Amino acid sequence: MARTYDFLLGGAHNFAVDRELAVHVERVMPDARSAARVNRAFLGRAVRYMTDQGIRQFLDIGSGIPTVANVHEVAQAEDPGCRVVYVDKDPIAVAHSELMLADDDRATIVHADMRDPESVLGHPETRGLLDFDQPIGLLVLMMLHWVPDGDDPWALMARYRDALAPGSHLAITHVTADGQDERLAEVTGLIRESRSADNLTERPHDQVVRLFGDFELVEPGVVGCAAWRPSRRGDMSDTPEMNMVIYGGVARKP
Repeated sequence: MARTYDFLLGGAHNFAVDRELAVHVERVMPDARSAARVNRAFLGRAVRYMTDQGIRQFLDIGSGIPTVANVHEVAQAEDPGCRVVYVDKDPIAVAHSELMLADDDRATIVHADMRDPESVLGHPETRGLLDFDQPIGLLVLMMLHWVPDGDDPWALMARYRDALAPGSHLAITHVTADGQDERLAEVTGLIRESRSADNLTERPHDQVVRLFGDFELVEPGVVGCAAWRPSRRGDMSDTPEMNMVIYGGVARKP
């Protein structure tokens, strides 16, 4: 799915099978590229907000294939001293990230599965670059809808939240069926029938809010990610429903 997302964003790090799935998705939901772009724009705003709050180190879980406006590019444009650890389970995403980050000693990639927090949080690369006694910006974007209810994504996120120091921030985006028509269900079926091992679980607003635990939500709370502090025209889709298909929010650990 990381490679399919890369294709929807206009990237080149994908295979025929990834493009085939993306084409099927776009037949059902013609504005799927717009939804991907809106999510990517949210990433930039969330990172800039965190740097404005003094965050200088970031952990991006499920970073995917490197494309434009990556976390380290956005953060280091605000302060070149920012440090970033990317995490992904896809070996192709990891290999491309290693090449991209070869000349940046303040950013690295960890090959690990987010469902095993200890392998992420305790990895030597993570511990070598991030100081868990200081606030961290944790980004879990377009990832938790791949974790089924049976794997308890709420308990999973609690383990990550518990590892963070007070003052840390958490950003989440998550696909929802709230207010959507039957097209999203059809897209979910396409993903399930594809050769991907990933199955998408859309969740309603209250279940997405629960992923933030007792962290204090930043205004305007959990909203369609395009509506989270938009600052330029490109932050919004021209198709209104694409602005609401993905919930987004940022919260602070008190």
